Amino acid sequence: ELAVRLGATGIESDVLMTSDGVAVLDHDGVVGRRPRRRRIAEVHSSELPDHIPTLLNFYELVGASVEFSLDVKDPSAAAEVIACARDASAESQLWLCHPSREVLCGWRALSSDVNLVESTRAARFESSPELHIARSAEMGVDVLNLHYSDWTGGLIAMVHRFELLAFGWDAQFERILDELLDAGIDGVYSDHVDVMMSALTKASS
Repeated sequence: ELAVRLGATGIESDVLMTSDGVAVLDHDGVVGRRPRRRRIAEVHSSELPDHIPTLLNFYELVGASVEFSLDVKDPSAAAEVIACARDASAESQLWLCHPSREVLCGWRALSSDVNLVESTRAARFESSPELHIARSAEMGVDVLNLHYSDWTGGLIAMVHRFELLAFGWDAQFERILDELLDAGIDGVYSDHVDVMMSALTKASS
């Protein structure tokens, strides 16, 4: 809610599944304290601590108009996530992220409207940047999401040439945001909404 009030047009989280098949939002993927820590996959949704919301909670709280990017930690969660977004009329605002193009593009059969985001590093490209991007586009990827340090103006232009979007993650500082925006990035992930919005305002003026 605060991020939206500050001007963010998108929210990012990680999604996992509980033992009873409920999609929940959490980064660590574990609950409890040592030595009784348990993976969320082993926990019933009724046992979750209050600070871990379900995906349904998110849509009830924030609504369907905000772009929502989810790092899908458990690939089996994709069907439930898409179904939940569909019920909230938010399917086209959903951006599913995964490092494997094969896993990612397998989700296209579940939805023609969801956005598929390949989150990786340039060092993990399977071939030259051009061939990797071309193959991603051919497979049905919508977005190439790289660490901010991997992006150059030329690489962003190449991504655009194959009609993909370019996203940059870990963009925490004003200098980094300025450089990405100046290079033509389409979206950024940042923990600091105020800094991000200030850079965006400056780039738009």
